[in-house]
Amino acid sequence: MTRKNVIIIGAAGRDFHNFNTFYRDNKQFNVVAFTAAQIPDIYGRKYPAELSGKLYPKGIPVFSQDELPSLIKKKEVEICAFSYSDISYQQVMEVSAIVNAAGADFQLLGPRHTQIRSKKPVIAVCAVRTGCGKSQTSRKVVKILTGQGLKVVAVRHPMPYGDLAAQKVQRYAGLDDLSRHKCTIEEMEEYEPHIVNGVVIYSGVDYEAILHEAEKEADIIVWDGGNNDFSFYKPDLMITVTDPHRAGHELSYYPGEVTLRMADIVVINKIDSSSPENIQRLRENIEKVVPAAIVVDAASPLEVDKPEIIRGKRVLVVEDGPTLTHGNMKIGAGTIAARKYGASQLVDPRPFVVGKLEETFRTYPDIGILLPATGYGKQQITDLEHTINSTDCDSVIIATPIDLGRIIKINKPSAKVSYELQEIGKPDLKDLLDEFISSKKLFWKKES
Repeated sequence: MTRKNVIIIGAAGRDFHNFNTFYRDNKQFNVVAFTAAQIPDIYGRKYPAELSGKLYPKGIPVFSQDELPSLIKKKEVEICAFSYSDISYQQVMEVSAIVNAAGADFQLLGPRHTQIRSKKPVIAVCAVRTGCGKSQTSRKVVKILTGQGLKVVAVRHPMPYGDLAAQKVQRYAGLDDLSRHKCTIEEMEEYEPHIVNGVVIYSGVDYEAILHEAEKEADIIVWDGGNNDFSFYKPDLMITVTDPHRAGHELSYYPGEVTLRMADIVVINKIDSSSPENIQRLRENIEKVVPAAIVVDAASPLEVDKPEIIRGKRVLVVEDGPTLTHGNMKIGAGTIAARKYGASQLVDPRPFVVGKLEETFRTYPDIGILLPATGYGKQQITDLEHTINSTDCDSVIIATPIDLGRIIKINKPSAKVSYELQEIGKPDLKDLLDEFISSKKLFWKKES
């Protein structure tokens, strides 16, 4: 049988998982390349032979997505499998047009071929866009479950930006593990809050191998999703977080609408800072596509450790990187804090950006006067520190999920913004999770 040549179009995450679960041992296909987008400097390497299986003894090269048309022709590719997330339908079909024009078929793999079944109950927390509040919802779910005496292990959507072979299975139980695994700022933002709360979290590249390890120490597994992707594990309960600040996006971004249509529970977050019109529009869209889902209303109230350095000051606002970049948010927790506590001005960082951050603003010109805390490598972290310290402002508002001051030295007064999920009215997550726990007889299992 002649194997069909395939390119997997990705961004260092879903692409590797799709390969592992569908293509790796499939003799019908020959994956000749990955392409990479969204994340800087992740092309020019190989998916290593150690992870590629017996059909790929030399590994598989990773190219820039810009090379896609020429790669299709040069390598006689028949199928291109689109495998990354948080991209508008318009952009998805633009890539499809490029693929079709070059002569290949365009493919989107779904849950049937890519989700892995667990021996333990799985709760998946996903979202319709990056920056909806998925991470704080995951933390709330974990807190409720651990409060019931259950041993919870979180598994995070991948962020393998380094040595892929070394990142096959990563377990984080203490802050020293962040250094041991050479984490980027983006990774630390997701892992550190769980670690601080005493929860073990796994991530990596091979999610079947990760699941085997997580199952050894868990009563229940919480899938902590990335971007707006659907879970790598087949969920027993699916929670999808939505954002009325971007009402309408839940029906126009891939694969966010997939996560919405799969939801058992839909969380409408940020009700405290959104307009009634946007909230109502979002409710109507939820009712239209997933009428059987239970809707939980929620807010994201802010806490600021040093509000006095905001009031009346010219402030630089540092927000979560992915939320501003491929999440397309124009406002974040730091901006809301600046308004709430009376900053006199938001200072534009763009005249002061250097190095890799200049590339970020060129790639995402709509970021505006906010500074994304991008740190996918040492150089980006150095450039972030230099930009913050060079910006002509009185103080800095840090609205990242981690203590950025632990990673870089900031030469100005800084205020840390934190936020947790707060449900409004009933039903709330505790009631719904208690019902789920009971249905799975998890208490009985623990007692036995």
